[in-house]
Amino acid sequence: MGGGGQRRRWEYWWVAVRFSLLLCLGEKVSAQIRYSIPEEVKEGSVVGNVAKDLGLDVSTLVERRFRIVSGSKDALFQVNQNNGVLYVHKNIDREEVCDGDSACLIDLKMVVENPLEIHYVGVEITDVNDNSPSFPDIAKGLDISESTHAGSHFQLPAARDLDSGINSIRLYKLSQNAHFELEVRDRGDEKVPFLVLQKTLDREQKCEHRLLLTAIDGGNPPRSTNLNLTVTVLDINDNRPVFSQEVYTVTLEENVSINTVVIQVKAIDLDEAVNGDVEYSLGRDLNRKVYEVFNLDGVTGEIRVKGEVDFESTEVYRLDVQASDKGQPPMTVSCRVIIKITDVNDNQPDIEVTSLSNLVREDAKPGTVVYLISVTDKDSGINGKVLCSLSDTVPFELKPSYQDNMYSLVTKQRLDRELVSHYDITITATDCGQPPLSTFKTLSVQISDVNDNSPEFSQTPLQLYLAENNAPGASIFSVSATDKDLNENAVISYHIVRGEGTLNDMASFLNINSENGHISALKSFDFESLKTFQFQVVATDSGTPLLSSNVTVNVFILDQNDNAPVILYPVSANGSAEGLEEIPRNVNVGHLVTKVRAYDADIGYNGWLLFSLQEVTDHSLFALDRYTGQIRTLRSFTETDEAEHKLVILVKDNGNVSLSATATVIIKVVEPKEAFAASDVKSSVKDEEENSVTFYLIITLGSVSTLFLISIIVLIVMQCSKTPDYSSKYLQDTNYDGTLCHSIQYRSGDNRYMLVGPRMSIGSTIVPGSNGNTLVIPEDRRRASGEMRSETLRQDPRSRPQSLSHTQPRKLTPKVPNSDWRYSASLRAGMQSSVHMEESSVMQGAQGVLVQNWPTVSSAAGDAEGGEVSPPMGAGVDSNSWHFRYGAGGPGGPPQHLKPGEVPPEAFIIPGSPAIISIRQQGGEDDKSDFISFGKKEEAKKKKKKKKEKKDKKDKGKDDDE
Repeated sequence: MGGGGQRRRWEYWWVAVRFSLLLCLGEKVSAQIRYSIPEEVKEGSVVGNVAKDLGLDVSTLVERRFRIVSGSKDALFQVNQNNGVLYVHKNIDREEVCDGDSACLIDLKMVVENPLEIHYVGVEITDVNDNSPSFPDIAKGLDISESTHAGSHFQLPAARDLDSGINSIRLYKLSQNAHFELEVRDRGDEKVPFLVLQKTLDREQKCEHRLLLTAIDGGNPPRSTNLNLTVTVLDINDNRPVFSQEVYTVTLEENVSINTVVIQVKAIDLDEAVNGDVEYSLGRDLNRKVYEVFNLDGVTGEIRVKGEVDFESTEVYRLDVQASDKGQPPMTVSCRVIIKITDVNDNQPDIEVTSLSNLVREDAKPGTVVYLISVTDKDSGINGKVLCSLSDTVPFELKPSYQDNMYSLVTKQRLDRELVSHYDITITATDCGQPPLSTFKTLSVQISDVNDNSPEFSQTPLQLYLAENNAPGASIFSVSATDKDLNENAVISYHIVRGEGTLNDMASFLNINSENGHISALKSFDFESLKTFQFQVVATDSGTPLLSSNVTVNVFILDQNDNAPVILYPVSANGSAEGLEEIPRNVNVGHLVTKVRAYDADIGYNGWLLFSLQEVTDHSLFALDRYTGQIRTLRSFTETDEAEHKLVILVKDNGNVSLSATATVIIKVVEPKEAFAASDVKSSVKDEEENSVTFYLIITLGSVSTLFLISIIVLIVMQCSKTPDYSSKYLQDTNYDGTLCHSIQYRSGDNRYMLVGPRMSIGSTIVPGSNGNTLVIPEDRRRASGEMRSETLRQDPRSRPQSLSHTQPRKLTPKVPNSDWRYSASLRAGMQSSVHMEESSVMQGAQGVLVQNWPTVSSAAGDAEGGEVSPPMGAGVDSNSWHFRYGAGGPGGPPQHLKPGEVPPEAFIIPGSPAIISIRQQGGEDDKSDFISFGKKEEAKKKKKKKKEKKDKKDKGKDDDE
């Protein structure tokens, strides 16, 4: 027992020495490690610390799933994940694991993950002398004729030892005797004992000899076994058969058909008769497979195939063929037949795939390992050489390993899951035999999503047309974005970009559902106070990192008919729409009694007012103009007519649902003297009340006018002092003549009126639907402009006013109302009371402002007393920058008192003044009553003029009485 333990320790020491020499002297081959252990070691015996030898961190082995994935038969070895030690898991019998005398090497394939690494470890199983030699039989009998000559050889059965190398059969010993000695012949892979006759036998002296043959191996201590030999001395048969050669060698392809003749052996016996008849037989101590695969014809000596010949099972067959005559005793001789099997390409390659996961991130770098592929072929030589390829055009490639028939499937370019989310990769393994054999294997690779796509809106920017007076809290709009990613990377949330909290920041009044993008307004919007605004919505996904995109939403508020008409006149002292008008009884037919004035804060048709009589005491006396609100007499008063008449005027707009207001006018018919007296009393009271207001207005208007005129003069002087620059950018526009005015024309019978405002060329026609301030100048205007250019180039075309002498009256083309225009409240005052809706004209404002339809103006037929006209309400015209020009002959030439290029001061309107514009019809060329008045100043002048007219009429009445 002690000797066995000492032998074990010596073997372990020898293994350690061999391993150290291997590490120090061996070549480093890509983490290839080889260990050596003897067979029959105890279970749990340590082979080596693989993790330490590979340079792996022991603390990460469990996390990285360090394990053996293939190469271990029946799990002979296991690796400890806690310390990286490779140990024996089952008892190892070298004779069971390996066949033959060659080195017994077991290849282990070991894998660690994160990152994926594969290492190859070879374990060599060394032989120990654990098997004793053995003979096929316990006893062996030989028949030897007494006539056998000395020196004759008789082959004895060879002993077999399952051990290899030094532990196999080393020598044979024969017991002491007088007639025989032992001769051992080396036949390549084994030693064959022969019994040699040294001394002729004499049957009469001894007919039987008993010998003991001992086979001894080379182990330490050596093992042995005995064979009992019994030699029977026979009578003479003095010639034995002789084979043509002692060793026959033949080559045979695998998979040959049954009954194929492999070889024929031939032995000759010189004896005659039965002593010369030879019979053939196979030795009784051959490998079992020999009897299963081959058959020997005892008469002819032909060896035939009777079973399947497979190179992968056995490469070489060794047969002992005996030839015996029929003499008495029979004489026997033997020979060796070696049959070498040649390989045929009859095995397809086998593909073995090792993978941790078939899921690859789409942002994986090129060269990322997806699968480990091992290809084997049972054939040998060129038939076992295998080539692998990918049949499809995929973003993957096979990268060969340092070891033959080992490949890694790696990515060769960037992946995009949004383009292709799944790959079925077909691997083809083809050997180099003839004909070549192939194996196909399909691998599935799923591409996992990463957050590499921002949310996208289908349209940008978005337009929202929202009717005013929306319900607070109700949904007004919905935005939606899409994300090409998956799962949480495609979960989109929305939010509105908030401003600085200023009054113009409408985003603070909006709320958005972060999940579905529904936008609701927290307040009701009013078109009259807000026309348009914009805000931004940001869509953000839920991936890591967060990706977002935004979209601008332009909101246009649409006008609704939500404002009822407001009566401006008549208005009583308590604020009600009631008024008292006194007229003389002797007025003529068509006499203007009064005007009902009203305005509507809405625009377009919603702000277009119509007047109608809702209630009147006598329909034959008074008529109401539907468009201007003027009340006129239809006939002269008679003595039978009542002295007081009540008129209820209904003012309504043209919205889908019309809104209206009423005004009550009490008309009192008085005698002429009473009318003048009452008028004087009222005028004197009003004059006293308005004297102070008028005084301040005159001072303010005079100051502003003086400053404005001084500014104009300074600008003209500065421009005149400049040298003319004919390359000015303003000369590039041939349609521009240097004026500061728009012109809008009105027609009333034979009279034509022109409304002039900033930034429009006189004599130009506004083209409906044109962009910006595009004006079309008639041909005659272009020629006239060319003549004037020499005098106007010295002045700044943006600041110098020009004469209206070249303006030709134009009829403006109507266009559909656009609700985007907003009428200023100050412009609405005179529209319904003084504008006759004959036809529509188009007005276009500054750059980027939309076009608006609005009615033209004409005074009532036969109105000798004139009227007041203002631009239409909501026309988008700045009420502080418009004036009228008119005349019986039209605006064909400049005023007589102006020089060319000058503009009368009354052609300009002082910024900040009220919007009611009054026009008096021109009575003569030098009529000083033609003026433009604004606001309260105009009212005061009108009252003074009315007072003067009444006084004149009163004096005239007195003269008539006298």
